[in-house]
Amino acid sequence: MTIISLFLRELEEEALTTRKMLARIPADKLDWAPHEKSMKLGPLATHIAELPTWITMGFTADQLDFNESNWEPTKAESTQEILDIFEKSLVNGRTQLVEENAARLGETWLLRQGEHIIWSTDRAGVARHALCQVIHHRAQLGVYLRLLNIPIPGSYGPSADEQGM
Repeated sequence: MTIISLFLRELEEEALTTRKMLARIPADKLDWAPHEKSMKLGPLATHIAELPTWITMGFTADQLDFNESNWEPTKAESTQEILDIFEKSLVNGRTQLVEENAARLGETWLLRQGEHIIWSTDRAGVARHALCQVIHHRAQLGVYLRLLNIPIPGSYGPSADEQGM
């Protein structure tokens, strides 16, 4: 098994749980946040849905400079839009998880803000980070759903909500 195939397998495995979590988001709560310092539910879900595209960015760009980025967050108006964004992002991320890119995994990649280097890694690190961020923010989404009294789907086995079913 190669590193590329491991990344691809992990992306596919995590997508199963991520889809289940995103599908539980109530469309009427997209502007809800558990705290004034917390991201709102809609932007959090959209961020999760877009994270697989970071895999592509890691292979198609040598860096992300926040000072030069013209990125605008996608605004979704419904749960289905969030799920559609996620599916499109998965397709996008998969495009770079091909064996031809294995030789490029060790190439340097930078996250910066102008001259300030925030993070120096390699292309494998960007792919790994994208997967970790999906998992991290999906857990955050789970807290939001719990606070909204929405049953949580299991991630790596049944959740407390599913055990009683």
